[in-house]
Amino acid sequence: MAGLVLMASCQRTTVDKQAAVSTELTIFHAGSLSVPFREVSALFEQRHLGVTVKPEAAGSRDCARKISDLGRSCDVFGSADYKVVENLLLPEHVDFNIRFATNEMVIVYTGKSNRADEISPSNWYEILLDDDVIFGRSDPNSDPCGYRAAMVFQLAEKQYGVPGLATGLTQKHGDRYIRPKETDLLALLEAGEIDYLFIYRSVGQQHGLNILRLPDEINLRSRALADLYSSTTVAVTGQRPGEFITRTGGPIVYSVTIPNSAQNQKLAEAYVALLLSVEGQAIMSKCGQEPIVPAQTVQYDQVPSRLQSLCTQAGAL
Repeated sequence: MAGLVLMASCQRTTVDKQAAVSTELTIFHAGSLSVPFREVSALFEQRHLGVTVKPEAAGSRDCARKISDLGRSCDVFGSADYKVVENLLLPEHVDFNIRFATNEMVIVYTGKSNRADEISPSNWYEILLDDDVIFGRSDPNSDPCGYRAAMVFQLAEKQYGVPGLATGLTQKHGDRYIRPKETDLLALLEAGEIDYLFIYRSVGQQHGLNILRLPDEINLRSRALADLYSSTTVAVTGQRPGEFITRTGGPIVYSVTIPNSAQNQKLAEAYVALLLSVEGQAIMSKCGQEPIVPAQTVQYDQVPSRLQSLCTQAGAL
């Protein structure tokens, strides 16, 4: 009996010591990762007593600039486009970039949306150009979903053989219904201020919206159509003021990394390990973002040893 009491006392002491250590793990992530990362974070906190995950959602390019331009520190960065990390953070601010999930571009709407009972994969562009219809998209300079919407416009012009379609869709509303990240527009859609929204399928699924899926030739989902997607280009702001870079189209691939300035390196590795685990993959899949199994990285030798078993060496996409 005394042994049992002593054992219980030791167990309580261990838990109390863990709980007494309060640590914040800061996560910068794309808005479209908010729901799955919330679930991963809840599971992580259950397994790491005293650790609080502090998320900051923004457009992926804005997240990257917090690190590169503002000198802010985070422990994990989840990007909606692996090329954001390549273009803005490698190799100065991060050593590696792990591709871990996919997605596709769709159009979402509600039962209140104008002409909702008519829209289809063959006529959506005609409906969106209707003077009585309003659609939104995110800012290409802040958010990959924004430049991917512009790529969808270009691919649609090719797919449907309508000259000037991309320009017509781009210029219809000017900047009036553009926001820093795609999830910022959900409230406008649900309030009926806009009728349609270009967004990722996962976000539409997570919010229970009506989803119009587009042909693979347009939706940036298929790796087999990478050459077709690469025929599209969008100019976005670069690393320095006044600088622009050309973003070339490609299949949608999300990535995760640990910045060199991370304050909690070991905990960050544990978080990424959970994200890439079978449990993390199940969360991503449930939320509509199919995991890449195994995860892939070009910088395999730079990946922390505890994460290497969860990744494979990959070439450039």
